[in-house]
Amino acid sequence: MTTNPKISIVSPVYRAENIVEKLVAEIQKAMQLMQVSYEIILVDDRSPDNSWEKMKEISKQNLNVKSIRLSRNFGQHPAIIAGLSKAQGEWVVVMDCDLQDQPKEIIKLYQKAQEGYQVVLAKRVQRHDTFLKKLSSKVFSKAYSFFTDTTYDNEVANFGIYNKKVVQSILNIGDTIKFFPLFVKYVGYHSTSIEVEHANRESGTTSYSFSKLLSLAFNTIISFSNKPLKLFVKFGMLVSFLSFLVGCYYIYEAINHKIAVLGFTSIIVSIWFLSGIIITTIGITGIYIGKIFDQTKNRPVFIIDEIHG
Repeated sequence: MTTNPKISIVSPVYRAENIVEKLVAEIQKAMQLMQVSYEIILVDDRSPDNSWEKMKEISKQNLNVKSIRLSRNFGQHPAIIAGLSKAQGEWVVVMDCDLQDQPKEIIKLYQKAQEGYQVVLAKRVQRHDTFLKKLSSKVFSKAYSFFTDTTYDNEVANFGIYNKKVVQSILNIGDTIKFFPLFVKYVGYHSTSIEVEHANRESGTTSYSFSKLLSLAFNTIISFSNKPLKLFVKFGMLVSFLSFLVGCYYIYEAINHKIAVLGFTSIIVSIWFLSGIIITTIGITGIYIGKIFDQTKNRPVFIIDEIHG
């Protein structure tokens, strides 16, 4: 492997035994055209298939490939962070392993970075995903943008090229919940995006089901924003104000002897409604406290089991 590579390509690997060899071959083609020194870092997120065996074979045959295996399945974004921690290049490319992110686009990303940008993101103008994947991604971006008061583009994912100081800034973020695109946005720097070609998935299906994407969105929002708490405070104040107005109305009705029998239904509905608000608010608060508890434990977000190459 090159001692001081110009570019490091980091790719998390999961259920990719049939495509990891083609992934490396396509990356090599792009690097040969660019004529720069490089290293390829593949991170096995404890894939249940034979991806790791394929990765070890590739590392033995190709000195530019480093294969890393995590001790268990930590998730895509912790796997990316694990790869970044071992990257030595002046520039680091992050891309998925399913070849929807096409290695040939690295050339365009690198050329754009040479114009003075420290972050160049790949914008997928025409996504070759299923309708459900596109819909869930759009819902995620809208919800995330609303709850965090930021702009999240669902056409931009992990694929991009990043200067080494950007990568170091991301590695310095100590949050237990890792979400790479948000970290990129958070650290700032001079960034831009360019349109790239998005390909069909070479093999298998996405590991992000709707429920997993929903869980990711929820955990990320809770981790990076306290807006849900603020919304519940505003909602509670609104309910209190409306209750005050209703109370004033009933006092007026009582003074004028217009209320003969107090309504049982209204009392029950009010109790259940307010109880639901209280329980939900306590639950949201408890979740935030739980996240604080997880953060204070300071457990590693990934554990490396083996490294080859």
